[in-house]
Amino acid sequence: MWMDSSVRSGAGKFKQLRHFTAVTGLALALAACAGTSSRPTEKTTGTAQPLAHLVVATPDTDHDVMAQLLAGEMALNHTDLKAASGHYDKAMALSNDPKVAERAADLAIAVHDEAAAQRALDRWQALGARPAEMAQARAQLALDRGDAVEARHQLELLIGSGDKDAWRLFGRVLVAARDQAQAARLLEALATPQRLPSDAQAWLAMSELGDKFGRHAYAGQIADAAMRRFKSAETYAWAAQMKFKDGDKDGARALLQKALAKDPKNPRLRLVYAGVLSQAGDYAGASGVLEHGPQNADIYALRAGLAAHDRNEKALAGLYRELKQAAPETRETSAYLLGQLAEMQHLDAEALAWYEQVGDNDPHAFDADLRCAMLLHEQGKRAEAHQLLEQLQVDSLDQPAQLRQAWQVDAELYLSEHNYAKAEAAFSHALQVVPDDPGLLYGRGLVYAEAGQIDLAVKDFQQLLKLKPGDIDASNALGYTLADANRDLPEAERLIGIARAAKPGDPAIADSWGWLQYRMGHLDQAAQSLQAAWLARKDADVGVHLGEVLWKQGRKQDAQRIFDEVRKLDPHSSNLQATLKRLQP
Repeated sequence: MWMDSSVRSGAGKFKQLRHFTAVTGLALALAACAGTSSRPTEKTTGTAQPLAHLVVATPDTDHDVMAQLLAGEMALNHTDLKAASGHYDKAMALSNDPKVAERAADLAIAVHDEAAAQRALDRWQALGARPAEMAQARAQLALDRGDAVEARHQLELLIGSGDKDAWRLFGRVLVAARDQAQAARLLEALATPQRLPSDAQAWLAMSELGDKFGRHAYAGQIADAAMRRFKSAETYAWAAQMKFKDGDKDGARALLQKALAKDPKNPRLRLVYAGVLSQAGDYAGASGVLEHGPQNADIYALRAGLAAHDRNEKALAGLYRELKQAAPETRETSAYLLGQLAEMQHLDAEALAWYEQVGDNDPHAFDADLRCAMLLHEQGKRAEAHQLLEQLQVDSLDQPAQLRQAWQVDAELYLSEHNYAKAEAAFSHALQVVPDDPGLLYGRGLVYAEAGQIDLAVKDFQQLLKLKPGDIDASNALGYTLADANRDLPEAERLIGIARAAKPGDPAIADSWGWLQYRMGHLDQAAQSLQAAWLARKDADVGVHLGEVLWKQGRKQDAQRIFDEVRKLDPHSSNLQATLKRLQP
């Protein structure tokens, strides 16, 4: 938006070095090299050099403006605002550069040193500060000490100064105020339709500031007034957003249609309109608005999101073809989206190529690397996948959320390989980063269960249920683990029963219930539940369970048919191999 939201009193402003044109005399130290010999020094008859006896005065640090400026900048580099303010306070007294005095005032206000701020402001004014800048700084100082009367006086001087930047500076003062409620009252009192300039951007900025302060009635009033006065696409669009926030979706749509009529090719307006339509549930309308007119990376991303929401595979395929033909800059910006679209078309090699093109500065760079690791693993390049994830773990040491993800993906890939030792190690590393994380505890519990370390699996699932009492997945996992180990079957029945009541049609829970019934000797009930789970989802482990139950019922031909189907699903199923060895020793 038009208004600069930088905060003059914030520490971040002072991290960037600035160069000033402060004029100072630099002392030059002149040194003469004298030769020495073992003979007595003879009297020199030649004429003495003109600079031989010149003494150059070197100012001490406290009176050296350049030394103070350098010390101030060094302090800013270490975000020590108080020390920086002290150095600039001294530099200001030694320099005739108004920029030095301005910086000194900024720093003094930032550290709430009113006396130093007053000195700096007086010095800055004496050196020729613009009246608008001076009123802005004095208003900010008044707000910093809670003097609303003086702040209002200075702000009135500011907006009455006629300065071209007056309203921009006005907005900066209010944004930087420590007391936002006080700033909001001043906004409503001074930024009125009668006072605002003939500049639509100023009106929009004040409306947006009011919205930021929670003064929605004021924000809407200014937005409506700006729309009536300027009748521009941007004022219509902002007024529409205010109406949408108030729940007037029809009014918002009508205004956005007017905005688009004013500027039909504006990508930002089309995005706003499509966003309003999609939030109202009109996904087809939103897609229609975006499909026509110039495209950019943001529009392609929203179009993809809408198509994915509708599970429109045809639209996603068409969008992928279209985006591949877009301008090079758009393709480069959309590399991650192209990778996702390629994956949706099961074009894994193309997806991997797109993900590898995502730049390091792209906000999706980390996610792209994760997807690369997964795709490499699916292609059988396990060593490359784990190597990439190890590099991500090193690169993410200062990013706990990303580090957790990198460890978790690594663990899940090891689990899929049945490499339980490395899977457990990866999950445990992740739990060191995020202790008691439910997802990580669940994953490690599964690893322990698969590895036959039942006590450790039960411990993790029980801890998870302490963190999330009644959690359906945790209840089912713990119940199944107990049933599979043929221990504490009443507790297993209670836990799986909880999950079954919450999700009666879930195939995984039906499998757990059927396997529990088998352990309890209820073969008919087991077969019935497992048959339902198998029909709902052809999962290799479910098939193995069903086959074993059928075998125990004496239905060996039916069991063999199920085992054959399992071989097609997972030719290397270790569960199937172990079961057949047990049934056919």
